[in-house]
Amino acid sequence: MSLSMYDASLPLFIRMLGNLSAILHKAEAYAAERKIEPGVLLNARLAPDMYPLVRQVQIASDGVKGCAARLAGIDIPSYADSESSFAELQARIAKTQAFLGSVTAAQLEGSEGKSITLNFPGTELKFTGQEYLLHFVLP
Repeated sequence: MSLSMYDASLPLFIRMLGNLSAILHKAEAYAAERKIEPGVLLNARLAPDMYPLVRQVQIASDGVKGCAARLAGIDIPSYADSESSFAELQARIAKTQAFLGSVTAAQLEGSEGKSITLNFPGTELKFTGQEYLLHFVLP
């Protein structure tokens, strides 16, 4: 039995976002229990050169919705990146999960050979759909 591009991506993405949501609930409860201003955790960095938690959640959302849309050949939903609270991050996660849930297996059928090009300042990355999923998005 072969593993489809859909099976290798969307269910994992949805579960990953659910795990991220659970972690954020724990962080919010921790902040409330310890009387820590939520912004302290939301703007915390694990290392000085990393983005803060809010941006990390936005990037996680952008990565999976971008992957699903590129593989399906549909427009990538655009989110404002304006979240500044746990509730707003939870809403973003829910919105991303809803989008992922709207993408069907049929839309991803045959996407393993699809040409995917990502443009970044100063560089362009080219992948097949399978390379993009397995070597860029999932890691």
